[in-house]
Amino acid sequence: MKKLTSLILAGLGFMTGCNDKSQSFIRPVFSPEKVEVKSGILTPEILWSFGRIGNVKVSPDHKKILYTVSWPDIEKNSFHTNLFISNLDGSEKQQVVPQFQKPSLLSLSLTWGNKKKVSIETDDKPDFSISDVSWHPDGKKITFISNKYGTYQLFEMLPDGKDVIQITDLPDGIKGYKYAPNLKHLLVLKEVKLDETPAEKYPDLPKVNARIEDDLMYRHWDHWHDYKYSHIFVAPYQQDHLITEATDIMEGEPFDTPLKPFGGMEQISWTPDGQKIAYTCKKLKGKEYAVSTNSDIYLYDLKTQATQNLTEGMPGYDKNPVFSPDGLRMAWESMPRDGYEADKNRLMIKDLESGKVIDYTANLDQDIHSPVWNLMGDALFFISNRHATEDIYRINLPGGDIHKITAGEHNYTSVIPAGGQLIATRMSMSSPTEIYAVNSIDGSAINISMVNQPILNKLTMGKVEKRWITTTDNKKMLTWVIYPPNFDPGKKYPTLLYCQGGPQSSVSQFWSFRWNFQMMAANDYIIVAPNRRGLPGFGREWTEQISGDYGGQNMLDYLSAIDSMAEEPFVDQNKLGAVGASYGGYSVYWLAGNHNKRFKAFISHCGVFNQDMMYTTTEEMFFVNWDLKKPYWEMPDKRYDFSPHLFVDKWDTPILVIHGGKDFRIPYTQGMAAFNAAQLRGIPSRFLFFPEESHWVLSPQNGILWQREFFDWLDHWLKE
Repeated sequence: MKKLTSLILAGLGFMTGCNDKSQSFIRPVFSPEKVEVKSGILTPEILWSFGRIGNVKVSPDHKKILYTVSWPDIEKNSFHTNLFISNLDGSEKQQVVPQFQKPSLLSLSLTWGNKKKVSIETDDKPDFSISDVSWHPDGKKITFISNKYGTYQLFEMLPDGKDVIQITDLPDGIKGYKYAPNLKHLLVLKEVKLDETPAEKYPDLPKVNARIEDDLMYRHWDHWHDYKYSHIFVAPYQQDHLITEATDIMEGEPFDTPLKPFGGMEQISWTPDGQKIAYTCKKLKGKEYAVSTNSDIYLYDLKTQATQNLTEGMPGYDKNPVFSPDGLRMAWESMPRDGYEADKNRLMIKDLESGKVIDYTANLDQDIHSPVWNLMGDALFFISNRHATEDIYRINLPGGDIHKITAGEHNYTSVIPAGGQLIATRMSMSSPTEIYAVNSIDGSAINISMVNQPILNKLTMGKVEKRWITTTDNKKMLTWVIYPPNFDPGKKYPTLLYCQGGPQSSVSQFWSFRWNFQMMAANDYIIVAPNRRGLPGFGREWTEQISGDYGGQNMLDYLSAIDSMAEEPFVDQNKLGAVGASYGGYSVYWLAGNHNKRFKAFISHCGVFNQDMMYTTTEEMFFVNWDLKKPYWEMPDKRYDFSPHLFVDKWDTPILVIHGGKDFRIPYTQGMAAFNAAQLRGIPSRFLFFPEESHWVLSPQNGILWQREFFDWLDHWLKE
């Protein structure tokens, strides 16, 4: 269940995946100044008006930044996105609009010859999208993927949006790209069909609608396997020359790069000389894939066409290769054990000449993420969690001494060296993601994007407080407490225990468009968010305690947090609720049968209700193998005695169950089972089901509905 914490809402203009096809790309910039805020209080509609920053890139000369801002369009139930360029200090910000020119048949003939038949209807696609925006390596152009003329292809344009030129015209389009640093080659991602469909097996049944499965991993996260695999293709590159053919460097291999479902172009890298490509891949299939996390980093040589496994013998996740500027070393993220997705994420560096590998974080009891070399190649920057905040760190080479650069109550989510400073993205419980210029020495930071400031200026946010609460085994647990805006200590407030998912995902300074603590506080609730056992940022012992002990110490940690806060005079002990998603949803189901009448309302989103069924219906089997220790049929005397369904006879509290129809990590029948059990037991209950959503709720109107039902339920049982 522990996965990336952020989805990139790509697309510049029309968002693919939305049913509304009426949008065109060229639109005015959305004005956050026009968002109406009454009495300074956050509402679901305001929450879904915030801009979402993405695609932050620093120009090769380190003078400009390029980024996108996606704005929800509630009425159209979609997003539209604007592209901006500014100086590193945020000044001289300008919107960039690609100025496509409608091609004539003559120009098409001159450009493409006889390699492509073009019809007038495809010349000006009104509902086109633009994504994967970046700088051209020469710094003179901007590059992007668009379906303007049909399939998704690569384009280049000047920074002012003029002179848009199509670069690729490959069959069925592309999904991603990276230019070789020497500009002699271009790599692109393409889907390759390798597996046989039922209609192909039985050609006399061309309209058959069925699947025939002989192995595991037939579906993953939110989609069924489509008989295709994501491969890297390489082609010679010349500016202004259309690429119509490319070579598959993984020809015939039934494997994906990047790793599905969330891997991106960060998992693929050119060597600085442009001669080799490093890519992340888990070269396993079916059951072997489902029970393993053993991904490796492979190096493909353009000249010899040979592929070398650079991380052979390293059994856990190995991914995200980044080469030193001189090309002599490769750094990457690595986990030591196979089958454990929440293992320590280490910073490894390999000397490519000697083959020597060093774990530079062996003495750092923290995970690292997103390592990036500095310009001199004598240091790397990375993100790491310590005590529920994500900060920027620097490691100096060759010695390996590590320094924490930033400090404060926030989460940094990315970092890019830019001359003598850093360009980074940052969020907190009180602010969505913005771009910051960070001093690489003292960590001081300035918000240079200010995208959402006009809305934030109108809002009154609740106080966020850090408390250290003593647990039942006499340890200290960091717990965030978020108070309502205009908090009055003389009043008594209904209070919510927030149960985190993962189970190994930190309750850090994140901003969410669903589990938004300021949104809950704005509805006059106090929120108690403990970093219970199992959450990272407090050492490996604290993180790993939860495996095999789902109904144990971490549940006592939850109760320690809410019991401690219930002693406060401003907390109404008779109006306590518990809410959570994923493992947090499991926690709510478990608490429902073990809370000793503490709570008056529950909300579980995409939670695990029956552990037996979870074991045999989830897709990444390594997760349940590690955290549940073994299959239930190997422990018939004990089974999973912490499964919430075993305690339904003790349920006595109203519960709202939420689930998505495309959630394949925790199938929606888990939510149905919990709701049906509550109904049969006569427990006041409600089932909120989203047929097209997965483990999250991503579309604007569904997101607003989620918020309305969430507070309608809580208000009814905790305020009336």
